[in-house]
Parts: sequence; C-alpha cells; structure tokens
Amino acid sequence: MKTLKENLLVEGKRPVVLDDCTKLIDEEVDSKGGLSGMAIKLAFKTVKALKPGMIRESVDYLLDEFVEKMEPFYAEYQNQGAAGGIEKLVTSKASPIADALLSITDARAARSKNKVIKGAYEKLRPEGKRQVEAAMPRVGRMLAKHGC
Repeated sequence: MKTLKENLLVEGKRPVVLDDCTKLIDEEVDSKGGLSGMAIKLAFKTVKALKPGMIRESVDYLLDEFVEKMEPFYAEYQNQGAAGGIEKLVTSKASPIADALLSITDARAARSKNKVIKGAYEKLRPEGKRQVEAAMPRVGRMLAKHGC
C-alpha cells in the first residue's frame, strides 16, 4: 500500500494537489456565514488582493508537513479497510486531525520573535481549530479524488 506522501507528493502530481488545496480553501471561505464568516472573507480577499498567489504559495510551503501529520491517520484508514472511505475517516477524526495540522502553525508561531504575531495567533487559534475541523469533509473528498 502506498503512503499518503506517495499518493500526493509524487513528481508531476504536486501542482494538481496544490490547485485542489487552493480550490478547497476558496470553497471553504466562500461557505462561511455570519459575522465571523464576513471577517474571514474580508481577510481572505485582502490577502489575495495584496499578494496574488500567496494562498497557493503558503500551501506549497506547508504541504509536506501537512502530509506528514496526516500520515498516521491515513495509515489507520488503510489498516481499517475502505469502510466508508477516506472522507468518513477524516470527518470522524476532525478534531485530532485539526490539532495535528495546527501543531505545524503552533510551532511556527512559538518560534516567532514578533510578539504581535504571537498574540494574534494565540487569540485566533481556537477559532482556527473550528474552521479546520469544518473543512474535513472537503479534505476527505479531495483525498479520495487523488486515489487515497
């Protein structure tokens, strides 16, 4: 059986995975509602206007670490068999997967020398976890699309 890395990060496939991740983020942001959704959409639109391509670049920068953090969950899925597919497993493990993925940005924030960035990150982290958890069905569908 292939690892998640072997499925997603092979030569020639990475650009397609990056496109799909960027599309996933766009769709997730578009789906947000209420006041917090408006704030997320405004921040996202501002980032995209100030630096086009930044979202894709950021995903590219973090993708290897994200895949590494997802690998144990993927191994669990493979060991359990295909009951319900990868989307079901990813959705059912939304909280621990969100914690695993956010541990990457947690570590980066902890290493930051900028106290403003650290403070802002710590303030937004709880909402960030809820947002990452909410994205898990889309993440599962994207993984399934790539033969995971």
